[in-house]
Amino acid sequence: MKCSCCISLNTIPIPIPQSLCTNSCPAGYRKVPEPGQPICCFNCVECSHGEISNQSDSVVCIKCPSDEWSNEKQNKCIKKLPEYLSYEDPLGETLAGIATFTAMATAVVFAIFLKSHNTPVVKANNCELSYILLISLVLCFLCSLIFIGRPTHLTCIFRQVAFGIIFTLSVSCVLAKTLVVVIAFKASNPNSNLRKYVDPRFPKILVMLCTLIQVLICFIWLILCPPFQDNNTTSVTGKIIIECNESSTTAYWCMLSYMGLLATISLVVAFLSRNLPDSFNEAKYITFSMLVFVSVWVSFIPAYLSIRGKYMVAVEVFAIVSSGAGLLVCIFTPKCYIILLRPDKNTRNYLMGKVHIITENIK
Repeated sequence: MKCSCCISLNTIPIPIPQSLCTNSCPAGYRKVPEPGQPICCFNCVECSHGEISNQSDSVVCIKCPSDEWSNEKQNKCIKKLPEYLSYEDPLGETLAGIATFTAMATAVVFAIFLKSHNTPVVKANNCELSYILLISLVLCFLCSLIFIGRPTHLTCIFRQVAFGIIFTLSVSCVLAKTLVVVIAFKASNPNSNLRKYVDPRFPKILVMLCTLIQVLICFIWLILCPPFQDNNTTSVTGKIIIECNESSTTAYWCMLSYMGLLATISLVVAFLSRNLPDSFNEAKYITFSMLVFVSVWVSFIPAYLSIRGKYMVAVEVFAIVSSGAGLLVCIFTPKCYIILLRPDKNTRNYLMGKVHIITENIK
């Protein structure tokens, strides 16, 4: 005969215990076992950025392809957004507008100089060099537009080379103008060794030689390791940076360093000759322009190296436009002021003052 308690035990259903001590991990997470606990006990860890799990209780997360990225829930790979400095972007639109305006302003100054080419203020400091400098500045501002827009293999090859050669031409003209000022005064001494440089061909030869060296640097760069369009998937999280790969950073910095060398020489020479008589002296304006130029490009280097994506391109465009504008404003604004607003000062007697130095041979 069975006892009543035994009978009741046989009649009451006993629930089957579950084998889990943790809830299931949803998609976007992976299971991580807890040390020292049964295998049924685990933690749910969210997948890292760029990885997904598309089913529950996944043991591992799957890495997304290089051109894709994980969504917010970490359960699906989506295409990375392309990024480049476009004309539709407010930053690109602003820089393009500034570059276009400065190019037009330079063209207006060039027209003023052409119209007044026979006046003393235009002829006093070598009008031919002024024309070449103004044309090169227009090209500098326009070449900055190549940096804006979706990069292609052709624009990547063309933009840095065009910028390097054209800007070197501008700086070479400034250097030649500086030396012309020095020669005009120092060569008046009968015993001066500079008298042999009182030749109208000297500034042209100097400009051609300085520019030719930069052309050679760029030519070697293009032959050995030309720039190319690249899709950078690693620099910025969740984006594909469509950019120009310079291929050789050594060649790129050689190009910039040579241009900086010419600018530094111009700055030093102009600074040393700043105390020459004011009536002919253009050196102080060149000193200011070179200070602006050098300051902009010295500031450019750390900024360029510390950022990525479209902002890196924007920094270079800003450096091109601002340094070119510095040359335009510092060198040509005083002359335009005399031509347009003070024609009474645009005379040979005023420019000569008390200094009787003939400089027509170096015009």
